[in-house]
This record gives sequence, structure tokens and C-alpha cells, in this order.
Amino acid sequence: MAETSDSSLEKPTIIQQAMASCCGAIITSLLVSPLDVIKTRLQAQSNPFPKGKCFVYSSGLMDHICVCENGNSKAWYKKPGNFKGTLDAFVKIIRIEGIKSLWSGLPPTLIMALPNAIIYFTLYDQLHEALKYRLKKGDEYIPVLAGSLSRFSSLTVVSPLELIRTRMQHRKLSYKQLYLCVSTQVAADGWFSLWRGWSSTVLRDIPFSAMYWYNYERFKKMMCKQVGAHEPTFLIAFTSGAASGSIAAVITQPFDVVKTHRQTALWESETLEIPQRDSTSTWAVMRKVVASNGITGLFAAKEEKERKEEKKRI
Repeated sequence: MAETSDSSLEKPTIIQQAMASCCGAIITSLLVSPLDVIKTRLQAQSNPFPKGKCFVYSSGLMDHICVCENGNSKAWYKKPGNFKGTLDAFVKIIRIEGIKSLWSGLPPTLIMALPNAIIYFTLYDQLHEALKYRLKKGDEYIPVLAGSLSRFSSLTVVSPLELIRTRMQHRKLSYKQLYLCVSTQVAADGWFSLWRGWSSTVLRDIPFSAMYWYNYERFKKMMCKQVGAHEPTFLIAFTSGAASGSIAAVITQPFDVVKTHRQTALWESETLEIPQRDSTSTWAVMRKVVASNGITGLFAAKEEKERKEEKKRI
């Protein structure tokens, strides 16, 4: 009985899990955002963003669509620079603009990343424990179920919020104007219009989460067994996460390309008020990418693909 009570005390509560998820999201965003700021600045330097042009900003946890503004905006992605590469941009931005510039665009991104991370990771822990308790045998696929369900829930909740945030950011709407805008859209196109681009996100994120958590738990067990540890150390958890994340990212890259294409095309058509002529379904976008760039186009880097698409427009 004493052992049972001790083990139950060691398990984190749902509040502790939520706090840990929040702290993890902040740390990840702080570490990864400078890399994406540099990537965006290099991309804007080689191919300047015109008004209404969309690009993807990543906090390391989730992607966000940013829409370029008009006029003499002092937005961080329009700042001039003559960068020769990643390291050169890193040094020059710190020396000329200050180290804070490496985290430009982070605050609005954190608004969406924090609730997404809290829902995702907390729900995964809760589902993992609940399924493990019910399915005492054959728990090999519990991470797949828990990871898929938790990711499905988090992206379903956050997707309409991201749509609303981007619209509010671009059009400088007040809360009253935003309410009228959203209610008009819902009245015209129905509630499902708030989840535009949701299907391509599901096709990328659900397989990614399923593969990630399956391999993560599997690698942890293998490494713990090899070193004779009962609980995974920080190094074991870090290595397992890096390996499983790399595998999942490579396999789901085609859906990532499609997701970026659909989201940017959607927002460019709305901000420039030009109706989309081509079909934007997931499979239609895949066929278009394969027809223009071959099968390797589905595995191309996002910024490289955007450059090719922009050249075709010109």
C-alpha cells in the first residue's frame, strides 16, 4: 500500500502537466524563433514580399500565416539587410538592430502556440495514462492513439482562432468589427468556413504525431534497457525526441508542402480579393506540385517552393 501511495504521489497532476507544457512551449519558441526570423529575412531579401503576400512563421511548435502590409510599414520582415548566409545574418542583425530583433513576431505567435501546446501535451499525458490503465495488454499502440487524438483535438480548437487572429492582424479590425466580419462569414458560408485549411493540417499533423509518439516511447524503452535505467534521463528523452521527430518530419513532408501551399493561397486570395481559380483540395495541390516539379517537389523546402511559385507568377 505504501508503494502504491508513493507512486501515485509521484505522478504529476493535470495542473502540473499544463504548467510544464506552457514552460516547454515558451522555451521552444525562444530557441527556435530566431532561426525562423533569419530564414524569413533571407527569403525576403532574395524575393521581396509584395502587399498581400503571405509567408509562414514557425515558433517551433506550430506554423502561423503572416500577411505583408502596405505603405511605409516598419514590420520586421521589411527591414533592409545584405546577408550572405545564416551565420552572417545572425551576426549582422544582432550588431545593427540589436538582439531583440531575433525574436520579432514572437508575441502574437505565442498567443496561439501556448494554448495549442497546453491542450496537446496535457491531453496526450492524460490519454496515455487512461489508455494504459484500461488496456493493460498490448500497450504498444497506446502512444499512437493518444498522440493522434490529442493532436486532432488541439488543432481543431486552435484552427478557427488562427484564422481569426490572422484576419484581425491584417485588417486592423476592432473586436466589434471582427465579430461582424466572422458572423457575416458564418452566415454566408456556415460554421465550417472557420476551419478552412483544417483538412490539410490534419493530414500532416495526425500522421506526424502518431509516428512521433510511437517512436519516441519505443526509443525511450530501448535506450533505458541498454543503459540499465528504470526512468529515462534528460539525454535519453532528448535523443529519443530528436530521432523520432526527424523520422516523422521526413515522412510527412509532402503534406507539409501541401498545407503551406493551401494556407498561403487562401490568405493571398482573401487579402488581395482575387478569387482562386484552381482547386485547392489536398490531392489537387499534390497533383499540381508533382506536375510542375516532379515527385521531389513534395519534399522540397517550403521557402524554395515559394520562390519557384513566385517566379512562375512573374
